[in-house]
Amino acid sequence: AAVGGAEDPHEESIKVCCRFRPENQLERDHNGRICVEIPEGGTTVHVPNSDHTFVFDRVFRWDAKQNEVYDYAAKPIINAVLRGFNGTVFAYGQTSSGKTYTMEGPDIEDKVYQGVIPRMVWSIFDGIYHADDHIEFVVKVSIVEIYNERIRDLLDPKKDNLKVHEDKGRGVFIGEVTESYVGCEQEIFDAMRAGHYNRSMAVTNMNEHSSRSHLVFMLTVEQKNLHDRSVKVGKLHLVDLAGSEKVAKTGASGERLDEAKNINRSLSALGNVINALTDKKYTHVPYRDSKLTRVLQESLGGNAKTSLIITCSPSNFNEQETISTLRFGQRAKMIKNVVKVNHERSAEELKLLLEKKDVVLAEVRTRCGALEHLLRCHGIAPPEEAAQGAYAEVVAAETRRREDTTVLYDQLQDCREQLRLKTEQITELYQEKQALYRELDECRMLLKSSEKQKQLVASQMSDAKELREQIEYERNEKADEVVRLSHEVQRLQKENKELHKSRMATGNALAAAAAGAGNGGAAGGGEIAGGASVGSVSAAGGHGGAAGAALLAIAKGSLQSTSASAAGASTRHSSPGSSPGAL
Repeated sequence: AAVGGAEDPHEESIKVCCRFRPENQLERDHNGRICVEIPEGGTTVHVPNSDHTFVFDRVFRWDAKQNEVYDYAAKPIINAVLRGFNGTVFAYGQTSSGKTYTMEGPDIEDKVYQGVIPRMVWSIFDGIYHADDHIEFVVKVSIVEIYNERIRDLLDPKKDNLKVHEDKGRGVFIGEVTESYVGCEQEIFDAMRAGHYNRSMAVTNMNEHSSRSHLVFMLTVEQKNLHDRSVKVGKLHLVDLAGSEKVAKTGASGERLDEAKNINRSLSALGNVINALTDKKYTHVPYRDSKLTRVLQESLGGNAKTSLIITCSPSNFNEQETISTLRFGQRAKMIKNVVKVNHERSAEELKLLLEKKDVVLAEVRTRCGALEHLLRCHGIAPPEEAAQGAYAEVVAAETRRREDTTVLYDQLQDCREQLRLKTEQITELYQEKQALYRELDECRMLLKSSEKQKQLVASQMSDAKELREQIEYERNEKADEVVRLSHEVQRLQKENKELHKSRMATGNALAAAAAGAGNGGAAGGGEIAGGASVGSVSAAGGHGGAAGAALLAIAKGSLQSTSASAAGASTRHSSPGSSPGAL
């Protein structure tokens, strides 16, 4: 178990630093202007519009360099980890305020612009290289992200729902997380690249590379003293939080909107923990409300030296978010942590301590014998045997009491352990319940979407049914029209036949009349042959034949005209859509 070492447990406040970034293009496009006043190298931030003044350990202006921020805010924590303390450095702020830039930097290998995490690597190994020769070091690295309330191992992405556990020896830890042993700076950088590649990122209206998860970089430095075999263990947590978001500004929708909800929910839980730690009215600190606060339990009010870097925008375009972040930092500055060296005494070290106590005890006994001899020399009797017997009984009674107390203490420890296990089970059940609630919400959303699709399909089916009925109605009308036209054609054909018969009869009658008129003219010419000239009579007969022929031609023309009219009427009444064969 970890016990107090060279330094006794003592209270220590969280160190809070504030860093402002320069205005970005979006703020300039909205005619943004600087809305805060920051003295050069000062510790205060004044917001003139709201007349608020905030005090921190250090305030960095927008022209501050990366190494300046690291040397003040993070390097003392790194040095403490090398002495066996736990340490935490985390960045908090709205989205696009510069958290990832501060913690990682644009390029982890750029000596000028690299952030806290890569600079920490050089500091850790620099301390190892300058340590005493009898100190042996073991360094382990783990990288996880908390995405949508699920802890995901970035060094092994297949582990995407890790659990948080706690025991007396290790404190709060993430179970089954990948711990990569490293021997040089480059191996840590390789692990960081792998973690950065697997981290959840997305594009929003405010940030082209918006972090959609909380990144937790965990580094454990175990140092063993080869002389007395004692061990010190320092644990370092470097946390790049996802930024709080206003959906109206980021334009998040769909999956991005669900991510924003979970990010804001976990940051709200972090704020509740800080309020509970700084307000005496609270009797319970809700560490278990989110995975983020559970992982940071030792960093907030526990055994860790903690440095908080709040990142802000200086533009009035984000003035409300900046004031909210400044209030968060000022509240966090009131948290007190109880820090101590994690010193594990070895069997050899305990044996040496026991030998020292035996020497002290032998010295005390020798001195007691000398004092008894001195008393006898001066005629003073030493304590009676009865008194010694009574003392022995008192010692025995005290021994029995201590044994009983030890038994009760062991029982109490067992009860505490059982209670802790039950609490973890309840927590896991609660988390499973929350997960089921989230799945239920998703199912409800899917059901709602299905209902909308069903209504849309029903509407389309109704429209198709109406269109089908309309087409059926028009088809029936066309069929009725075809039947009517068919009857009309039959009637006209019948009339045509009757007209044809009438024409034939009339033609025959006219032909007969014409023939009779010709015969009559010829007979008249013969009878008058005796009294008149032959030429006159022939002429008269010829005129009678010509008159009969003309009458026959007129009759034929009239019949042909009537037949043509009937045929034209039949053609005009036929349906455009029907073929002659159908008619």
